[in-house]
Amino acid sequence: MKLVSWNVNGLRAVLRKNFLDYLEAEKPDVLCLQETKCSPDDVEQLWPAAYTTYWNTAQKKGYAGTAIFTRTRPVHVTQGIGRAQHDHEGRVLSAEFTDFFLVNVYVPNSKRELTRLAYRQQWDRDFLRYLRKIERRKPVIFCGDLNVAHTEIDLANPKANLKNHGFTPE
Repeated sequence: MKLVSWNVNGLRAVLRKNFLDYLEAEKPDVLCLQETKCSPDDVEQLWPAAYTTYWNTAQKKGYAGTAIFTRTRPVHVTQGIGRAQHDHEGRVLSAEFTDFFLVNVYVPNSKRELTRLAYRQQWDRDFLRYLRKIERRKPVIFCGDLNVAHTEIDLANPKANLKNHGFTPE
């Protein structure tokens, strides 16, 4: 199975930059998109017939959002993690296939000045609980934009980024 995960930082922008040509050339079995920043109604695009598309859009227009394009129809698709305080931002889209769950995630960042750090920490705990819950049923593959640099090697300039959102000791 060829699985591609891509933070597009706005699907409308990549549609103008040969997104459909990429799909045709690479032919992923599953394509997980993060930060779509639109709903399917916002993009006047006919997706290739080979794909079924699933979307989780944010309530706030032009913000966050996730999508899954798949050649194999899932058994079931779920938007969010079942926590109202998180699910309005369109950050998690899960597809249950016969043998596994695929979870596409766009993790919130802590914001500059770390104003959203407490929220992010709670989000991390709730997301982990969600993964553990579905993992009891079958294996989980999760992909996406985690909005974190795990170690210094993950950044071009780690010293300057220390304690910036995505690279804090927490």
